[in-house]
Amino acid sequence: MNQILAFSNPNEPVLDAKSEQHLDWLCQQIIGNRFLPVPPEEAVFVGDGDYRAIGAEFLAHFVRRAGLMPEYDVLDIGCGIGRMAVPLTQYLDRADAIYEGIDPVANGIEWCKRTISPAYPNFGFQVQDVKNALYNPEGSIGGRGMRLPYQDGVFDFAAMISVATHLPPEEIETYCAEVFRVLRPGGKLFLTAFIIRDADELSNPGCDPRLTGFERLENQPCWHLKGENPMAAVGFDDGFIDGAMANAGFTLAAKSFGTWHGDPADHYQDFLIAEKLRRNA
Repeated sequence: MNQILAFSNPNEPVLDAKSEQHLDWLCQQIIGNRFLPVPPEEAVFVGDGDYRAIGAEFLAHFVRRAGLMPEYDVLDIGCGIGRMAVPLTQYLDRADAIYEGIDPVANGIEWCKRTISPAYPNFGFQVQDVKNALYNPEGSIGGRGMRLPYQDGVFDFAAMISVATHLPPEEIETYCAEVFRVLRPGGKLFLTAFIIRDADELSNPGCDPRLTGFERLENQPCWHLKGENPMAAVGFDDGFIDGAMANAGFTLAAKSFGTWHGDPADHYQDFLIAEKLRRNA
C-alpha cells in the first residue's frame, strides 16, 4: 500500500466540493485546449508522456497537496520547456501573481520566452548555466556554487519536478538551502524524487523495470543506473532528502511514495512537500 505521511497543520483549509469540481474542470480544459502551446515532439527533453496531461496532473497536485493559490508567486526550478508553466498560465492570476522559470537548457527557455511570455507577461524565463552531466555538461556554474538569481523571500511556492532525479547529493543540499532563502515565510517547496526505501524493493514485480538497475554508490546516499550516465536517473536513500530539507530550515509537511515502486498511487515519482514556517509559528 502507498505510504502517505502528512505533517502539515490539520486545521489548514482543504478544497471544498465546489473548488474540487472547478479544479477538475480546469485540468480537463487544459488537456483538451488545442490553443494552448505544445512544443514540437522532437524538442521535448523533459520525459515521456502527454505534455499537457502531465502538466495538468501536476497543477492538480500543487493545488490539492500543497495549497497553491492563484495569487502566489511561483518559482519553477528546472522548468525545461514549460510543461508546468503552460497549465499554470490558466491558474495563476495575471494581475497578482508572477511566475519565474529557470533551467540550464537554453533551447527550452527560448521556446518558453517566444511562446508563453508574449501572451502571459507575468511569466518570465531565464537560462542559468549550471553544469549537469546529463543536461548541460559544459555549464559554467558548478552545482555546489549555484545561487538562484533572486532576492531573499520573494516567492510563495517553488517546484522542483524531476530535478532531484538528476542531481548528486551535495547539490540537493545546495538547492534546498537556496530555495529556503528565496521563499517567503509560509512558502512551500514541492519536490519529486526517486526514494529507495529498501534495496529489496527493486526486485518487486511491480517496480518500474527501467529502474530495477539502480545501484547504490559505496559510502554515498545515492543510487545510479548501471551502465547509464550517472545523472540519467538518481535515487536517494529514504531520509536523505528529508534531512537536506531540515538542514536548510524546512519542516517536512508531506511525503508520498509513487507508483514506480509498484505501490498504488496517483503519481509516478515520490513527492516531498516542505514548508518554510512563519516566524510566529
